[in-house]
Parts: sequence; structure tokens; C-alpha cells
Amino acid sequence: MGEKISVIGPGTMGTGIAQAFLQSGFDVVLVGRSEESAKKGLDLVNSGISKAAKKGSLSESDRAGMLARLTVTHSYDKISGSAVVIEAVSEVLESKISVLKECEQYAKGSLIASNTSSISITLLGNSLSNPEMFVGMHFFNPVPIMKPVEVIAGEKTSQKAIDIAFKLSEMCGKTPIKVKDYPGFVANSILMPMLNEAMLLLEKRVATKEGIDSIVKLGLRHPMGPLELADFIGLDVCLDITNSIYEATKDEKYKPAAVLEELVLQKKLGKKTGEGFYKY
Repeated sequence: MGEKISVIGPGTMGTGIAQAFLQSGFDVVLVGRSEESAKKGLDLVNSGISKAAKKGSLSESDRAGMLARLTVTHSYDKISGSAVVIEAVSEVLESKISVLKECEQYAKGSLIASNTSSISITLLGNSLSNPEMFVGMHFFNPVPIMKPVEVIAGEKTSQKAIDIAFKLSEMCGKTPIKVKDYPGFVANSILMPMLNEAMLLLEKRVATKEGIDSIVKLGLRHPMGPLELADFIGLDVCLDITNSIYEATKDEKYKPAAVLEELVLQKKLGKKTGEGFYKY
């Protein structure tokens, strides 16, 4: 295909985005903040590709070809010439602004996108010298499987930037959906109050964690219960998102439950640390 995509942040979302574009034939540069984080990112991409191969969706030659098109680095100079640079670091305003400014410096003329799931695209764009070529592209976890991409325009985002985001999403096998720049956009505006309400019900001992999750799965036909899902997302990520939306809206339904704050304080972040609401 020849087009290069760069992803900043070798965590769950960043490596998932990298894998999705690799599977669609793109060259991908994955950037970590250090040599150690870049190596962890490579391990995560390798693991994701291996899982896809075991399920039969990739052949061994596909796997080898994907890894040959992947560059993992902690140096930003590799992102020059990218069709899009996608920021996928933690949901903290200051961290994102710092990374986006670095991206703009090394990828002049490229579309710059943020995978933020809750922070205002207008606010992030105002920190850049060329906000017309900045857009939100919120992918869903697990990225290689989930189809939607929320494409969010800030106040200064150009139609050209939106068009490129739509085209690249479709080339990656995704379904882009344009969304207003609103705290939490669509998915997390709906999801986070549900997860938070489940946590509040647990605090009030209305039911056990297993009971809450079973009722939602069996009665509402959700594939995962809300507490299981929070563990899967990462409780630190859930806390960052709810805090971000709460600070923007001051709506009480987004105020994080005490049990969520307590688990994050204890470093019990869900599946990735082996314990959250459940033990893994």
C-alpha cells in the first residue's frame, strides 16, 4: 500500500491501532517514550498478531509481512512523511498536549489525530500551530476487532482533515462516524455512567459483583457485565475518563464512585495488573 501511519503510545490502544493498520497493509511506526516502553509495545503487537494467527485469520506469511512493515522506536524523527500520526497516550490533558506538539514538529503537513475518548478536540487543537489539520479519531478496544471510529472535528478542524480521517479509517476496515466535540463524545457519554452506576450499586450492596454482572449479561444481553468490562478497559483508564467528563460537565452522574478511586489508589487496575473488581 505504501502509506505510512505513525502511532504514539505503545499501550493497549496504541498497539491495537498499529496492528489494525498493519493488517490492512500499511507501514506503521510505533513510538514509545523510552527504549523500554518501545520494546513492550513490540511485545504487545507480536502478541496480538500471534493471537490473530492462532485464530486462523492470519497466515504465517501474513504475520511475517506485518512485522516487516513495523518500525518500533522511541525517536520521533521516524514519523516524518506519515499520512496520519495518531496520539494514543494516557487520558491526561498535559501529556496529550506535550505529545501532540512533538508530533507537529516532526510531521509537518501530516494529519495529526488524537485517540482521546473524552478530552475536547478544540481544547487540544488550540495548543497546536495548525489546528486545521488536527482531528479526533477514537478507536474502540480491542481495535483489530471493533469496527467503529468516532471522528471528531474541533472548532478549527478543516473538512480536508475530516475527509482524510474517514478515508484512512475505511482503508483500515473501520466504520467512521462523525461526532460532535462533546465531553465523552457518544460512546463514553453512555458507557461511563453505566459502569459508574454498577460500582455505586456494589458500594450500596444492592447485589454482589457477580450478581450485577450476571443481571446485565442475562437481562440486558450485554456480552460482558459492567464490572468485568471496567476491569477489561483498565480501572485507571475508567477513572481518567470519568474525571475528564465530570470536570468538563460538572454532571454528578460522571462523578467517579469511591470504590473506583480506591482500587486505582491500590494499583488494582483490572485485568492488566491481575486484580481489579475480580482476580485474574
